[in-house]
Amino acid sequence: LAVILEYSDSQGKPRRKVAGAAAAVHAKPAAGAGEIGVALAGPGVLAKWAHIPALQKIPHTRLKAIYSSSGARGKGFAPRYNCDYCTTEYDRILEDPGIHLVIVTSRNQLHASQAARAIRAGKHVLVEKPMALDGAAAEEMIAEAKRQKRVLMVAQVLRFIPAYRSLAELVKSGRLGPVRSAFFRRRCAATTWAAWLSDRSQSGGGVFDLLIHDVDFCVHLFGVPESISAVGYEDMPRGIDVILAQLHYPGIGSVTITGGWHHIGDYPFSMEFTVMGENGVVEYSSAGRPATLYEAGKKVEPLPEGEADWFQAELAYFVDCCRTGRRPELCPPEESATAVKLARIMVESRERKGGVIPCRL
Repeated sequence: LAVILEYSDSQGKPRRKVAGAAAAVHAKPAAGAGEIGVALAGPGVLAKWAHIPALQKIPHTRLKAIYSSSGARGKGFAPRYNCDYCTTEYDRILEDPGIHLVIVTSRNQLHASQAARAIRAGKHVLVEKPMALDGAAAEEMIAEAKRQKRVLMVAQVLRFIPAYRSLAELVKSGRLGPVRSAFFRRRCAATTWAAWLSDRSQSGGGVFDLLIHDVDFCVHLFGVPESISAVGYEDMPRGIDVILAQLHYPGIGSVTITGGWHHIGDYPFSMEFTVMGENGVVEYSSAGRPATLYEAGKKVEPLPEGEADWFQAELAYFVDCCRTGRRPELCPPEESATAVKLARIMVESRERKGGVIPCRL
């Protein structure tokens, strides 16, 4: 016998219910005509800090439902975030005709399966990085989106950060000239808000949870490398997962991705890049160096800072793609899947103490 408590949004007593279905918290009437109904799968730290506030700023889009595996924590989600209900059963949001798109922000190892199920149910999907923990799962998500004619995008937010967008424009326009060297670093203390993050089989470790951003951006800039070599150190129980990877491209002297999780504690987050082309250098660091172009023989040129809320820009773009039915060319899922495959090669090379592995994807 299963007893589930279903909570009303009022102050009344909870009702006892004998069921195998989900408990739900009802709060507001259904979204009005013309609104896009959104469901959030996994209201974790990033969702609360970034996705929900960003969603609330996008016109004619409303958070309608939240899926949480924790019924106890889910009790307060609906009134807190002004949505219709919070459910402990994923099928509830998939069967809701008022939900048009699902944002998957659950545990990393659940991204692929939950995204694929939502697409199969006819929903558009924005899935947090990493897209999946292996290439096969990522490719299946893409295939399902094509079969269902739904928009699938991965939340690779670097593509919406002004410094990185400016870098991409300079490289792709040819203004920087042929790239000869590229260096990307991202690092922080190991996160402690969820125990599953320290389990590499569930999170992918620092490479998949953190550096996947930089791997994806290298794919965006340069495509697939010929081979990868990597060294580093991993001690997950102590919160250490660091890597220095070389992506070997013909014609580019070196493309380096480095960083990861640096112990448990107060070590600050930072991200940075230095990219040198025949015509100059672009450099940026979140630790106090704004994005700047240093062209040979010309004045130093500060690059545009752009929008302050990267997550809002990302989500607004995705919602527009869903409204218009167009492909997310700025952040195509095929490139995100390639990043997953390359991250897996990076980890394998580190395990081989720097062995060079061809990228036969």
